[in-house]
Amino acid sequence: MLIGLTYDLRDDYLREGYTEEETAEFDRPSTIEAIEITLRQLGYQTERIGHARSLVTRLAKGDRWDLVFNIAEGLYGHGREALVPALLDAYKIPYTFSDPMTLTLALHKAHAKRVLRDAGVPTPDFAVVARPADIAGLNLPYPLFAKPLAEGTGKGVDARSCITGPEQAEQVCRDLLARFHQPVLVERFLPGREVTVGLVGTGEAAEVIGALEVVLLPRAEAQVYSYFNKENCEDLIEYRLVTDDALNSQAAGLALAAWRVLECRDGGRVDLRADESGRLQVIELNPLAGLHPEHSDLPILATKAGIAYPVLMDRIMRSALLRYSLEPPQRPNA
Repeated sequence: MLIGLTYDLRDDYLREGYTEEETAEFDRPSTIEAIEITLRQLGYQTERIGHARSLVTRLAKGDRWDLVFNIAEGLYGHGREALVPALLDAYKIPYTFSDPMTLTLALHKAHAKRVLRDAGVPTPDFAVVARPADIAGLNLPYPLFAKPLAEGTGKGVDARSCITGPEQAEQVCRDLLARFHQPVLVERFLPGREVTVGLVGTGEAAEVIGALEVVLLPRAEAQVYSYFNKENCEDLIEYRLVTDDALNSQAAGLALAAWRVLECRDGGRVDLRADESGRLQVIELNPLAGLHPEHSDLPILATKAGIAYPVLMDRIMRSALLRYSLEPPQRPNA
């Protein structure tokens, strides 16, 4: 079975002049190497495709694959993560992870929160600042938290993101609008524990593989899982597997509910944070989670839960193959 690999390589965009922050969501060569090596160990043949433009060229030439392992994030627009899946849908080529609708919805954090709220899944109250004039209309109790509407990997999040009053709200929102050229999501700040939940599978077959608490060390930027903290997670973050039964149960129930409401597929994460009373709420969903074996949250979580990287990848692949009624290959050592 031939598996195509679609991805955005960070180094490619850095060579084109993009900044470290602009390319924060893109992958390192070591991530692609780890995915490719693991898939081959699982019995698949692999072929690297690369980003969306490369995929367009390959499709136009007539190249096809039995399934595409897609982790391409895209560069522009609220639908950037949906571009590769949409192209693959047009050619009826199976692929891993969520479809264009889910990826676009999850990336647009405000729309995702509206859908979650409508389904009864708890998420912090929020407002959207699309232009400077909207700042004066904020009607939420402080403290607040501000971040770009459609970014990941902590982009635009730093110590200033925790807002304590109107003057700071004005400064932070104006800065984010100017830097990211997109609306700002402003939501009620939750001061409690931060937990990310890993999931594999689709629909009723989806299951939680574990919950990981994100603990900021003394030298980290305080209060927030920021871009700086994520980029330097080995020195600034301690990841603790949640072992408390009550917290685990609450986290798993919320994550599964959110995962199924947004119709996420195959594997990913749901991020949660606790309010003043310790009640968890959904912050955002990550249906296209990072897959670096040692640097990305989902593999870190899986490893701490006793799930080796090849096993995690096998479960993701089997979920995708099941959706398309495809049989996995026989492993070389089977």
